Amino acid sequence: MKSGRKRRGRAAGLAIDGFCAWDGDVLVLNILGEPNAKRDAIGKPRGDQLQISVTAAPVAGRATDHMVRFLAGQFGIAPARIEVVFGRFNVNKQMRIHSPQTLPAVIARSLPPTPTLPA
Repeated sequence: MKSGRKRRGRAAGLAIDGFCAWDGDVLVLNILGEPNAKRDAIGKPRGDQLQISVTAAPVAGRATDHMVRFLAGQFGIAPARIEVVFGRFNVNKQMRIHSPQTLPAVIARSLPPTPTLPA
């Protein structure tokens, strides 16, 4: 017998080896977020996730919203070009960065070069 409740499913993320991978011209990042940090920063890889710290409090998704704006600046794109696949209200996230213009050093070292980025 089915209940009348609808199940809210988690969006299916892309399974990747490591914390980052290309999916066409989209950069997929697995993130371990750290809210309430002293400063916004991209940290070191921790297993299959990249640690990213933000100063915003984890209230109603505000830390994730702040992280999207911070990352948009780091990748040289508008915040609307970053999609939160899952983890909006959780420290474990996956984001898709559409056509990044620049790559932070820790990410550039972990990826093979791609012809879609400007030289």
